[in-house]
Amino acid sequence: MTTFSKTIKFPIINEAYEQPTGLFINNEYVAAKSGKTFKVTTPINEELLCELQEAGSEDVDYAVECASKAFKKWKFTKPEVRARLLYKVADLMDEKRDLLAKIESLDNGKSLVCAKFDVNLVVEYLRSCAGYCDKIDGRTINTGPEYLTYTKREPLGVCGAITPWNFPLLMFAWKIGPCLATGNTIVLKPASATPLSNLYAASLFKEAGFPDGVVNIIPGSGRACGSAILHHPKVKKVAFTGSTSVGKGVMKDAADSIKKVTLELGGKSPNIVFQDCDIEKTVQNLITGIFFNGGEVCCAGSRIYIQASDEEWYNEFLAKFKKAVEKIKVGNPFEEGVFQGAQTTPDQFQTVLDYVKIGKESHLKVLTGGNRIGKRGYFVEPTVFYDVPQSSRLTKEEIFGPVAVVLPFKSIEELIEKANDSEYGLASGIHTEDINKALYVADRLEAGSVWINTYNDLQQNSPFGGFKESGIGREMGAEALDNYTQIKLVRAKISTPTL
Repeated sequence: MTTFSKTIKFPIINEAYEQPTGLFINNEYVAAKSGKTFKVTTPINEELLCELQEAGSEDVDYAVECASKAFKKWKFTKPEVRARLLYKVADLMDEKRDLLAKIESLDNGKSLVCAKFDVNLVVEYLRSCAGYCDKIDGRTINTGPEYLTYTKREPLGVCGAITPWNFPLLMFAWKIGPCLATGNTIVLKPASATPLSNLYAASLFKEAGFPDGVVNIIPGSGRACGSAILHHPKVKKVAFTGSTSVGKGVMKDAADSIKKVTLELGGKSPNIVFQDCDIEKTVQNLITGIFFNGGEVCCAGSRIYIQASDEEWYNEFLAKFKKAVEKIKVGNPFEEGVFQGAQTTPDQFQTVLDYVKIGKESHLKVLTGGNRIGKRGYFVEPTVFYDVPQSSRLTKEEIFGPVAVVLPFKSIEELIEKANDSEYGLASGIHTEDINKALYVADRLEAGSVWINTYNDLQQNSPFGGFKESGIGREMGAEALDNYTQIKLVRAKISTPTL
């Protein structure tokens, strides 16, 4: 594929692929100007996968210059041409979907089930963005017969993106899709822990025919590479997905050069169970809500509120939930039937174990789980604490792992107050057969997404983003395009014609 490549083998399935290891700038894989490299390991067994070129501030400068040069032409590329290129890269990803999912599982540790979900949404979202290319319209404004007044939505220029390690390829698509559809160019820094799928996908943009400099992927540290993107004067917008604490710093740094900023940040989302729910479906929705992707999901339904008006029903529901959780297969993503893979980084793995320890030392009741699995790799049992106080740290703080707390409630007013008692407001779930109750509660929840009788149900045409400290702006849907455009007013004075 390139002089900067390494053959990597997948475990168990006896397959291999060629992984690009250079920085992807101006449609080529190149060396870092500093000559520095960094190691990438797999959380499955902690083994070294490869060494990659490590981007620093000089590489950011080079990538931004290439993107800035490309923008001058890409901005005026016909919408139908941009659409064809996006459709083409989506088709190429569709053809490579199995390989992309395997790369994601190997690098991130997530199960193949989860990785395949990600890749499917990536493909459909890029196609959705392609369809929007010729629909980025302004409007005419009636200001009387003496003027022609209209607006245009124009691209911003070079956009920077800093993405997290929990959904490497999905966040890649969420930034690149609307950025390119609206006529911008991009410099994207993937998380150092999980850059492999992004670098591989970059080659598909070149194969699809995107011009030099339109897409640039530069793995590196947040301190050197990420900071350089945030402070670069030619970067006009930054999209960041990550923790709320880091997001606050991103906002401050971007303010130095008045960049447009969108932030998709943390969450501690309530997943609400009413007694009149469909029990079997609800139990599965709770599992999807917290254990999908190993719980490393910003919108994870980690606060489970269960109606406890009838104590017998409450206990029976808990028993069914416990039984279902204990059937979840945890292990190597390449093993048949695995739903929950490894936690992605050693630091996050330890953070999850530390929160479990806090729960146990606080004498919280353990419904199930609470232990490490094995001695190699970052595997944790799906864990549920129950009858947890609203004041508990495990209720208040984002754990970002396969750990949920169950809190009982007896009235709708009590529930709404507890559900909204959080600095976060990313998502929520409601499970009931009473549509009136569902809509009543949905209207009162402080959350960017409300899922009714489903959970983690992302769809490419539906906007996703948070309230409160869960972020600013929206990903996906028509709303995402607003993040990458600016409004220009054109007002022309019309004189009375003479012959």
